[in-house]
Amino acid sequence: MARLKTVYVCSNCGFSFPRWSGQCGNCSEWNTLTEDVIDPKAESQLKSASISPIIPLKITDVKSLDINRIDCKIAEFNRVLGGGIVPGSVVLIGGEPGIGKSTLSLQFLAKLSQLESIVYLAGEESVLQISLRAKRLELNLDNVTFLETNLFEHFLSYADSNKINLLVVDSIQVIKSVEQSGITGGITQIRYITEKIVEFAKSKNIPVFLIGHVTKDGELAGPKVLEHLVDTVIYIEGDKINSYRFVKAIKNRFGATDEVGIFKMEQKGLIEVSDPTLEFIETREKSIIGASLSCIIEGNRPIMVEVQALVSKSNFGYPKRSATGFDGNRLSMLIAVLERHFGLDLSTFDVYINISGGFKIKDTASDLAIMQAIVSSYRKIGTKLDTVYLGEASLTGEIKKVPYQDLRESEIKRLGFKIMCSLKV
Repeated sequence: MARLKTVYVCSNCGFSFPRWSGQCGNCSEWNTLTEDVIDPKAESQLKSASISPIIPLKITDVKSLDINRIDCKIAEFNRVLGGGIVPGSVVLIGGEPGIGKSTLSLQFLAKLSQLESIVYLAGEESVLQISLRAKRLELNLDNVTFLETNLFEHFLSYADSNKINLLVVDSIQVIKSVEQSGITGGITQIRYITEKIVEFAKSKNIPVFLIGHVTKDGELAGPKVLEHLVDTVIYIEGDKINSYRFVKAIKNRFGATDEVGIFKMEQKGLIEVSDPTLEFIETREKSIIGASLSCIIEGNRPIMVEVQALVSKSNFGYPKRSATGFDGNRLSMLIAVLERHFGLDLSTFDVYINISGGFKIKDTASDLAIMQAIVSSYRKIGTKLDTVYLGEASLTGEIKKVPYQDLRESEIKRLGFKIMCSLKV
């Protein structure tokens, strides 16, 4: 039996070292070296590929061709992909466990009836488990062939004698190749298999979807080179407690990365939300204390959200500041601005902020809406939710204009709301 060798591979750049150290000597990143094992004998037997001469080209020499995208029949997913699936592209879908990666994959596969032969490499779940989910979602997957295996060579053997129109790998972290040393899910294995899949997709002009795990920090597990090798990287975000899911492309070689697909998780799977502004907000005629409306931007889509605030007398010497769906440090800053420039004394009051709908807001355009909700709760004055507050607060007390102001105002007017860019104290 061949003797294995322990190496330490950088998850950021893929460079290997014989010993562990805190900093990668190649890319200078800290705490990125991960232990792996290789077979030196197998490494020495790798044959070098013959190099053929290349032909230099200029942009003007390249003929522009229209990409014949494959319509996956899900408008929100098409939006994120840039208009559909590009033949020969490799798409990586990541997200937390249970967020809906496999569900979304099965749903768009069921709609690709125009493709006769789709292969689903099931390395993580058994075909029985997948069939139970498909039955619950009422999906017809007659054109999908399932390969229940963790070995990449099993797929290559199938691909040699069968036609494939599209490939799904679920998930890339559990697939192993006997041609490469290293543990399953290790940096060496993931990098090798991904390179082979990209080579297969480009040579056969077959689209491939890779489903990937994420770490506890929310990043894709495996080497950073995994994201560099693929054409498109898509994240499915959302809170599993809430039903809404946001599908975002952080990298797309065939489209823009400012598009966001919005879905709602229900019993029948992920349902498209074509008009999120109507989905997330309800017009109320009665007065509400401690609530206001804002308009945030997800990708290039304006979405109306409701901001809720509660200001209550503190029972302790140190008042509490708590925010759900909003940055706690920025909340403290907004409270300081209210005290310094608008005459509110919140030093003996607890302040709680909640963004309804499970949103996590990073858009500074919601500053004014949060401040208005705090004022409403502090003064105990109710207001109708017929006005949208837009403005970014500065430390000088000035309310500034926000990015994409015209886009937000256009959406607000479409829904029949009024616009307010100043604070009502």
